Amino acid sequence: MSFFSELKRRNVFRVAIAYGIVAWLLLQVSDTLVPALHLPEWFNSGVAFVLIIGFPIAMIFAWAFELTPEGLKKEKDVDRSQSVTHVTGQKLNNAIIGVLVLALAYFAIDKFILAPGRDAFQPGSDHFSQQTDGQATNVDKKIALTPVAAANKPAITNQSIAVLPFLNMSEDGANEYFSDGLSEELLNLLAKIPELKVAARTSSFQFKNRTGDIAEIAAQLKVANILEGSVRKSGNQVRITAQLIKADDGYHLWSETYDRTLENIFAVQDEIAAAVVDALKITLLGATPVAEKINPDAYAAYLQGRYFYNQRSEQNWQKAFEAYQAAIDIDPDYAAAWAGLAFTVVQQAGFGYIEYEPGVAKALAAAQRAVELEPKLALGWVSLSQIQAGYLWDWEAGLESAERALQLAPANSEVLVQVAEVTGMLGQLERSLAASQAAVELDPLNLAAISQLAGMYGTLGRFEEAEKQILYLLGLNPTYASAHSSYAFVLLRMGRLDEALAQAEKEQEEVWRLLAKSVILFSQGKQADADAELATYIDKFHEFWSYQIAEVYAWRNEPDNAFKWLAAAYEYRDPGLGNLLPDRLFTNIHFDPRWEPFIEKIGLLDAWKEMPDKYKGPAQ
Repeated sequence: MSFFSELKRRNVFRVAIAYGIVAWLLLQVSDTLVPALHLPEWFNSGVAFVLIIGFPIAMIFAWAFELTPEGLKKEKDVDRSQSVTHVTGQKLNNAIIGVLVLALAYFAIDKFILAPGRDAFQPGSDHFSQQTDGQATNVDKKIALTPVAAANKPAITNQSIAVLPFLNMSEDGANEYFSDGLSEELLNLLAKIPELKVAARTSSFQFKNRTGDIAEIAAQLKVANILEGSVRKSGNQVRITAQLIKADDGYHLWSETYDRTLENIFAVQDEIAAAVVDALKITLLGATPVAEKINPDAYAAYLQGRYFYNQRSEQNWQKAFEAYQAAIDIDPDYAAAWAGLAFTVVQQAGFGYIEYEPGVAKALAAAQRAVELEPKLALGWVSLSQIQAGYLWDWEAGLESAERALQLAPANSEVLVQVAEVTGMLGQLERSLAASQAAVELDPLNLAAISQLAGMYGTLGRFEEAEKQILYLLGLNPTYASAHSSYAFVLLRMGRLDEALAQAEKEQEEVWRLLAKSVILFSQGKQADADAELATYIDKFHEFWSYQIAEVYAWRNEPDNAFKWLAAAYEYRDPGLGNLLPDRLFTNIHFDPRWEPFIEKIGLLDAWKEMPDKYKGPAQ
């Protein structure tokens, strides 16, 4: 008998087929369970290794042994006339068919049931485009309504990284703007690599000046690698030290020190990005992105502007304005500086730090200049959208600009936050929720995104989910402005009035504390105390917070006073009016004959009519 025939007689081929199918099925199940059960990434490799080692063992076993009615025997000890390999072969055939059915069933479930939810809001899915050579394709502007389930979050891959803020080692502490700016520029450069997942800036910068275990930081940021370093700047000379660390074992994959001048700072960024790609063994579909070459003096001024803008105060915003303006004076075609100027000036106007109408007009001109100079600058379109929708009440233009930004940067959390805001303004609450969820998933430590998601859950009456998000927010930053008052309003609508009042008392910002207390005290039946809080609020904040005063009167079901203060908000051009449609504090006056004429006055009547009825009427 030939060797081939003997292999066939001893069922070696059947065992090989059965082993291969079972091994494939086990690998698929393992791949699903590892992220769901939070098992270490090496678990899949271990399963594959065992299965590979097991294959030759199974083949040797099939050749050398035969299963007989009396038990397992060595093949050489079995009389050919008594052999039952043909019976065993039939059983193996049945087993192969059964396992094939299981494998096909698993494939169908994974492909058509699990995959759509798993891929929602991931780059490359139907909802977000992949970018090739800077061009976005197949973008779903309207954003899918299906939220990303926590169980379907992808496992942490080796090709993922967070850029922590580089330490400022300069003798002059004022140079911190440069170390922060360089870190952010490196992050933005790496984020242009489609094959690399990069943690968002707002999440990475939560770890600025914090000491902690690299593995714990990486786990919170959901990445496998950390890029950190230091910057020492003296005049025109810069020393940059960077190191790439594998988070699970602390192993240094790469490190380098660069001594350069400011004129060469962009080449350093390019070298670091290329080194990261090489160290992580990333196979790129295109060339490694390179930094845009800017006049170094304009670049330094721009980094100063961004640094001060993120400090968020009247004095720092003025410093940011001056720095951005200096960058533009040096390089009038610097689109990112124009966008930064737009963000800054509109905040100054909105908070009453500069004259409102001229400020908004100046911010609008800056945003328009940014997108004119660089139509592919996503944050330029975000700044334009903020001004159009939030300050000019040009809702459709604001939505169009936000969607343009989404086309350019579908996986940018700042873009998603703006999409969530403008769709919420237009009463498209499910779309707003979906964008909020996506922003938090992409940028899990972004406090503004978490706050927005909590607010949208509250708007939709999903109070337990709103409470969960606010507690998460407070765990990250117990002093975050308006977080305690937001929690108070959620507890109010859940009927937990004593807890609501306790949370309102914890609010550090007086403007939000007084607002929450006046509403909650009224709901507790403490009319005199509520009136006193409201009187103080009106006395202190009536000009720039007239919208909030209208909220209180609407909740108290005093429509005359509510519409009086809405009219004041209209006269003051209060940006709060952008929240009118989703604001559940106004539900008592939704059917007042003055309601629709007022929202028509601010251009939201069509959006109101398109809102589902379940979001109108008495608050739940």
